[in-house]
Amino acid sequence: MSAVKKGNYGYSRTVDLPYEQAVERVTATLKEQGFGILTEIDVKATLKKKIDKDFTKYVILGACNPGFAFQALSGEIDIGLLLPCNVTVYENPADGRTVVSVLDPETMVTLTRRDDIAPLARQVREKVVAALEAM
Repeated sequence: MSAVKKGNYGYSRTVDLPYEQAVERVTATLKEQGFGILTEIDVKATLKKKIDKDFTKYVILGACNPGFAFQALSGEIDIGLLLPCNVTVYENPADGRTVVSVLDPETMVTLTRRDDIAPLARQVREKVVAALEAM
């Protein structure tokens, strides 16, 4: 299992779990941090159904912490365009290992140019990174 790595707009970790177990585990670790999963997009199934293309196992989870969402929306109503926080789980085609990634909530501060929500974004980042670390 690898350490959590910072990428261009999020954090990721390769885990020693099969894809299906990684989806279950990240859902559980996010729940421990106060997040629920609002949406689940099975990218592999969607691409097969819509354009008859095969793709690696890949899911996009829409994670939300209602308290944080309320605070963010109360400060910037249009921040809903950036919610929920996306989490991806996929099977790396190169080596078959499972990768879990989360969007860095501080990206919202950069996009909105609202420095007043930076403390909230840092709190959310700490929670989603903690969920990754707990995997």
